[in-house]
Amino acid sequence: MLNLFFAGLGSLLITILAVFPTIKLANKYKLTDDPKFRPHPARIEKRVVPRAGGLPIFLGICLTSLVFVHFDKYLVGILLSLSLLLAVGLTDDLLTNFSPYPRLILQFLSAAIVVGFGIGITFINNPLGGTIRLDTIILPINFFGVHNIILIADIFAYLWIVWMMNMVNWSKGTDGQMPGMIAVAGFILGIFSYKLFLGGDPNQFNIAILSFITAGASLGFLIFNWYPAKIFPGFSGSTILGFMIAVLSILSGAKLAIALLILIVPVTDFFYTFFRRILSGKSPLFADQKHLYHMLLKRGWSHQKIALFYILGSVILGAAALNLSSGGKLFAVILGVTAILAVILWLNFFGDFLKRRAPDNG
Repeated sequence: MLNLFFAGLGSLLITILAVFPTIKLANKYKLTDDPKFRPHPARIEKRVVPRAGGLPIFLGICLTSLVFVHFDKYLVGILLSLSLLLAVGLTDDLLTNFSPYPRLILQFLSAAIVVGFGIGITFINNPLGGTIRLDTIILPINFFGVHNIILIADIFAYLWIVWMMNMVNWSKGTDGQMPGMIAVAGFILGIFSYKLFLGGDPNQFNIAILSFITAGASLGFLIFNWYPAKIFPGFSGSTILGFMIAVLSILSGAKLAIALLILIVPVTDFFYTFFRRILSGKSPLFADQKHLYHMLLKRGWSHQKIALFYILGSVILGAAALNLSSGGKLFAVILGVTAILAVILWLNFFGDFLKRRAPDNG
């Protein structure tokens, strides 16, 4: 437990210390969110705020991992992928017209790196009992040695990692919202991996440490991202943290349901937004102001209240996930999606109806 504590604390302190020079560099090289030069349809803030939040998060995770985590091929793949995501994110922070399509391609490349280093989803727990194997189709290749492509498992891992990065990226709208949720998710996954370690799986100790490191970096960044934010995570910060939660949920024994349950509010908002944009004839990759947090802001909620809503939801559902069976997690996911979707639909339709009718009743 001391190793877990010091790993999380080290990541938190490195992230905090790295924020100060990052803010200076962001202001100097125009890595800022300036409404005059960076128009964005989903913009909330009207202030000029430094971006490049991925840099201190990257340093917090990577430097601490090199000290506390056993150096193996998985860690090499993670560090390489994080380096690519940082480069992509900082480029997006610098440019005002970086298309989302090249970003998506590079996200797939970052996922391909860790999958190539052996991080894959070979099975998922069947909520009705047993497991569902995803490693039944194996394609051997001879390229600088013999390697195996586990077809279904690798494809599933690609999609999971890329989807998680984008889902988390879509959930950084209000100050403190995204890093707060990821801090909770990292902590819960760390506790779960530590329980597996105590249950006899020695490989889970590294995963527990890496989870606490992720939680520490998120918490360190949250201090400066809380309203009014002194720095934004930018594309680099959100994708790095989304990537880490995706990989940790795989390495902790394919506990995808736990990650889904912890992040059920942004997960539901993501799918609603994705299909809403498609059905309206728009690309799902281009932003608008119809996310759940946008609607809450329009109805008078503060940044702090919205962030606490997302964070406390993650705490409650994360605590439940630690004690539920596979069937219980599935039921909780369905119940959570239904409840959040009902709130979103009410705000979209019934809430707007009341708002339109209010002047008539005056």
